[in-house]
Amino acid sequence: MTATIQSAAAFRAEREADWEAFEELLNRVEKRGPRRLTEDELLQLPRLYRATLSSLSLARAISLDQALIAHLEALSLRGYYRLYGNRAGLGGRVARFFLTDWPAAVRALWRETLAMALLMLVGAIIGWGLVASDPSWFAAFVPPDLASGRGPEMPAEEMRRMLFDGGGGQMLTGFAVMLFVHNSQVAVLCFALGFAFCLPTLLLTLYHGCMIGAFLQVYAAKGLGVEMGGWLFIHGTTELFAIVIAAAAGVRIGTAVAFPGDRSRIDAAAQAGRSAAAAMLGVVVMLLFAGLLEGIGRQTITITPVRYAIGGFMLAGWCSYFYLLRVRSHHHEGQGHEGRGDGA
Repeated sequence: MTATIQSAAAFRAEREADWEAFEELLNRVEKRGPRRLTEDELLQLPRLYRATLSSLSLARAISLDQALIAHLEALSLRGYYRLYGNRAGLGGRVARFFLTDWPAAVRALWRETLAMALLMLVGAIIGWGLVASDPSWFAAFVPPDLASGRGPEMPAEEMRRMLFDGGGGQMLTGFAVMLFVHNSQVAVLCFALGFAFCLPTLLLTLYHGCMIGAFLQVYAAKGLGVEMGGWLFIHGTTELFAIVIAAAAGVRIGTAVAFPGDRSRIDAAAQAGRSAAAAMLGVVVMLLFAGLLEGIGRQTITITPVRYAIGGFMLAGWCSYFYLLRVRSHHHEGQGHEGRGDGA
């Protein structure tokens, strides 16, 4: 017992000056901010932090009294937060989300995103082919409230008038609103139902592709396929991309639930859900952009090549943002400093 007390006393005598100096600097930073420190004091902070971590590591190794260990732990935690913690305000957190978190989350889903895009394309081909062979399939793919009178029986001139009526047609505007609401609901459901082993998400994605293919075929049969494509393309490259990402996020969660590996299904879903949720939060932003393009741009721009150009520009912009933009993140930098401190 006497030897242990002497060891603790010697340990304190050798290192306590650094702890006290570190604590005094932290108190000043917390009360007045780091700008009130001199340049030498700012340089001392990381050195004293590493010295405190080293003392904590040694105190645990030689089993010193718990009160001292608790004090060093609290001091180290304060130091980590002040030196490396995320102290960004709301603006900083929003900026980090758009610059790093959201693009990184979407990039991490690239396999699922590609698979869902291909599945939607397959659905469009199926919908097109079935309606081309039998127009009655149109009603099977497109609900009556969403069709709003459109179908194989509508005259070509009426279809053309509605595509190029600008913002004056209440029927066209109402259809645009319903289509946006429908696509938003599909995006949310694709994500929310992914936990059910992916199956609902896969079926919804396939069905949505069938609906698009059915619509395009009906217009193409009246010689208006290119025009209808432009009408959809101006906002669809954003809206459909959002649905694909939402489906990819749902598949990521569903795959984790179906194949959890060594983890429990709850833990696997929670881990997959963290990055998937960031991607899904960004989907809401994409749907807002799509809503603006749908409610304003598509109703006022009636030149088909311009519609395609805007839709293509948006698609190129999203792909560049997600897959080409690289902004270095310092979010985990503090962990590297802490690891080096432990070994000091």
